[in-house]
Amino acid sequence: MVDLAPISQRIWTMKYRLTDADGRPREDSVADTWQRVADALAAVEAAEQRAAWRARFAGALRDFRFMPAGRILAGAGSERDLTLFNCFVMGTIPDDMGGIFAHLREAALTMQQGGGIGYDFSTLRPRGALVRGVGADASGPISFMDVWDSMCRTIMSAGSRRGAMMGTLRCDHPDIADFVAAKQDPERLRMFNVSVLVTDAFMQAVEADAEWPLVFGGETHRTVRARELWQRIMEANYAYAEPGVIFIDRINRNNNLWYCEDIHATNPCGEQPLPPYGACLLGSINLARLVKQPFTDAAALDTADLAELVPVAVRMLDNAIDASGFPLEAQHSEARAKRRIGLGITGLADALAMCGYTYGSDAAVAVTERWMAALRNHAYRASVDLAEERGAFPLFDAEKYSRGVMIRDLDPELRTRIARSGIRNALVTSVAPTGTISLLADNVSSGLEPIYSKHYTRHVLESDGSRSREAVTDYALDVFRRVHGPDAELPESFVDVGELTPEAHLRMQAAVQHYVDASVSKTINVPADIPFAEFERVYRRAYALGCKGCTTYRPNPVTGAVLESGDENRRSSAPAQAGGTGDKVPMPARRADVTATAEPLARPEVLPGRTYKLVWPGSDHAIYITLNDTVVDGQRRPFEIFINSKNMEHYAWTVALTRMISAVFRRGGDVSFVVEELKAVFDPRGGAWHQGRYKPSLLAAIGEIIERHMIEIGFRAAPAGGNGRTTAADSNAPPPRQCPACGAAALIEQEGCDLCTACGHSRCL
Repeated sequence: MVDLAPISQRIWTMKYRLTDADGRPREDSVADTWQRVADALAAVEAAEQRAAWRARFAGALRDFRFMPAGRILAGAGSERDLTLFNCFVMGTIPDDMGGIFAHLREAALTMQQGGGIGYDFSTLRPRGALVRGVGADASGPISFMDVWDSMCRTIMSAGSRRGAMMGTLRCDHPDIADFVAAKQDPERLRMFNVSVLVTDAFMQAVEADAEWPLVFGGETHRTVRARELWQRIMEANYAYAEPGVIFIDRINRNNNLWYCEDIHATNPCGEQPLPPYGACLLGSINLARLVKQPFTDAAALDTADLAELVPVAVRMLDNAIDASGFPLEAQHSEARAKRRIGLGITGLADALAMCGYTYGSDAAVAVTERWMAALRNHAYRASVDLAEERGAFPLFDAEKYSRGVMIRDLDPELRTRIARSGIRNALVTSVAPTGTISLLADNVSSGLEPIYSKHYTRHVLESDGSRSREAVTDYALDVFRRVHGPDAELPESFVDVGELTPEAHLRMQAAVQHYVDASVSKTINVPADIPFAEFERVYRRAYALGCKGCTTYRPNPVTGAVLESGDENRRSSAPAQAGGTGDKVPMPARRADVTATAEPLARPEVLPGRTYKLVWPGSDHAIYITLNDTVVDGQRRPFEIFINSKNMEHYAWTVALTRMISAVFRRGGDVSFVVEELKAVFDPRGGAWHQGRYKPSLLAAIGEIIERHMIEIGFRAAPAGGNGRTTAADSNAPPPRQCPACGAAALIEQEGCDLCTACGHSRCL
C-alpha cells in the first residue's frame, strides 16, 4: 500500500481510481493504478516481451518518478471509450455555414471523449463582409465563437470535466480589435482561452511604429498603426488578463515538421502547437524524485537514473498512441502519421531548491539547461532506438527533417543516426501543466513553475457540515524537514512565487524552451501594481528571449474569502472571478463572514425585497422575479425567491425552482453558487439575445438577475475590471480564488490552468 497524503489520496480517488459503472472501486491503492496503466501500455508489445516491459513500465511509475498525463492515468486499461490524448487542435474551419457547424459537431465529439481543443478562427470572414448567394452580411468569427462557447458549456468532457478550448485569431485579421475586446464582457467566451497569433512582421512593425494592413482573402480592409494595435492587446491583457500572445512564425520556423504542416493554433494551455487534427500524448519526468542527498552539500540530480528512466517513458508514450482511441478518424490518421509525443518535466522548482539553487538565478538557469539538455538527448536517442526497432514515423523525410532547428542542435552522432535510421516520434518533448498530477505526487512543484507556496492550510468540508483544517506542505519543504528537522531555518535558495520577479520567470521559461521541440506552459506572475510600461516589456522580453508565447497573471484587488498561508504575514483574499489564460469560468467572490446553519433560517414576519421584470424573447408575457432578504449578523442576504408570469407554460418548473432556491437560501452560508449553476444552463432549443448579450437559456437570464440582486445588496462582490484578480498586499503571489468544485478559496493559476489546492480540481482552457 502506497502511503499518500490526504490531498493526494483524495485526488487519486476522485480522478484516477478505476471504479465500476455503479461507482464501486476496482483498485485498492495507487499501486493498482500504476499496474493497470503498465498492463495496458505493455499490451502493445510483442507477446514474448510483454511481461518484461510490464515490469519496467510499472517500475517507472513507482514513487511517481514518471507521471503520464491524467488522461492516461484515468483511461489506460479502463475498457472505456476514452482517448488517452490530452489535447487536440481541430481542423481548418471553412468559411461557409455547413462547414462551420460540421466542425462544431467535431468539437463536441472530441470533448465528449475527454480532449481539450484548439481552434483558429482566422479563416472566417470579418463582420460585415458580404456573404455571396444569400445577400447578407457576415456576422464575423467572434459571433461563431459564441456558438462554440455555448456548446462547450453543455458538453461534459469524459463524464466529469467541462470542456476546454483555445481560440486564436491572426494579428492581421480585420476583426482583430473585436477579438481583443471580446472577453472584457465578463459573460462572454468564458469557456475559451483566447490568444492573438503574432507574426514576426507584426513585431517588426510595432518596433518601427509602422502601418499595419488588416487583410482577409487577399483584400486589405483597412490599415492601422501596428504599435496602436499592440497597445490595445497589451491594455486588454493588463486589465482583463486576455488575450494571450502566441509567436506563430517562431513556432512554424522551429517546427521539426516544417516541411509537411502549417500550425495556426495550440491546445488550450499552449504547450502543444498543433496542425489541423493534431493531437499529443503527454507525460512528465518528476525531477524532484531524482535528487540524491537533498539539502546537503552533495545534493545533485541522479543523471544515471534520468538516463534510465527517460527511454522507458518515451516507449510508454509511443505505445499509448497505439493503445488509444480517437474521437475522429482524422485525428487517428494524423497521430499515426507523425507519432507526436510530449515528454516533459515536473518538480523542477523543488529539485532546484533541494540542490541549493534559487529559481531564476544564473546558477539555476545554468543547471536547468544542463538537466533539460540531458533529458532532450535521452528522449531523442530513445526515439531513434524505437525507429530502428519499429520503423520511423510515416512522414519522415531524412533530408528535410535534418534541417529542423532542434535537430541541428543535437550532437553529431545522434544526427547521423537520425539520417540513417529515422526517428519514431516527429516531436518528442513538451512541458505541460501538471497541476493535478503534481498534487497527486505529494504536492511537488508543478511543471517548470516555481513553488507556489511552501505550506498552506486547507479547509476541508466534512460530511456533517463542519470544517476541519489540514496542513498541506510543498514536497521539497517536507523533505527539508525530514533532513534537518522541523525547526531548521530554510536556506535562502528556497523561494516561492511571491518572492520572484517577472524576469526570473522569463529566464526560466526561455531556458527550458530552448530544449523543447513543442512548447511549454508557463505563467509569469506580476504584481497588481506593476506599471503598464513594465508589464508591456514582459511580452517584448519574452519575444526577444526566444519564447513561443507569453502568459501573465496580474491580479486586481477585491474583497473575498481568506486562505491561510503557512506564513502568518501572508494572507490572500479570493477574487471575484477567474481570468488569465487558465480557467476562464467566472466565479464569485465568497464572503468569509457568511452565516451557515444546520437548520433553515427562521422567516421573519416582514422582509425587505425587490422585484425585477424580465422580458424574454418569444414569450407573450413578462416574468417577474421577487427576491426577499433577511439580515444575519448585520449582513443582508437573500432569503427567498418568487417567480411569476401569466404564461402558464412556465408554471410547473418556476414553482419547483422557487421552492428549491428558497430552500437553499434559507440554509444560510454562501449561496452564490446558485448564480453559477443557473448561468451555466444551456437550452438545446437555443438561447436568445437579451439586453445586448447572448443568454444560453431563460434560466441563465434568471441567474443573472439573482446575481445582480446579490451585488446590489452587498452580498456578492461586483466584478472588478472584468477579471477580478486579487493579490496579497506584501507579495507578488497570485492569491487563491473560489473553486467551482469544492467551494474552497484555494483556486490558483499555474501553467495557464486553474488548479484547486484543496480538492485537486483542475481546468485548462
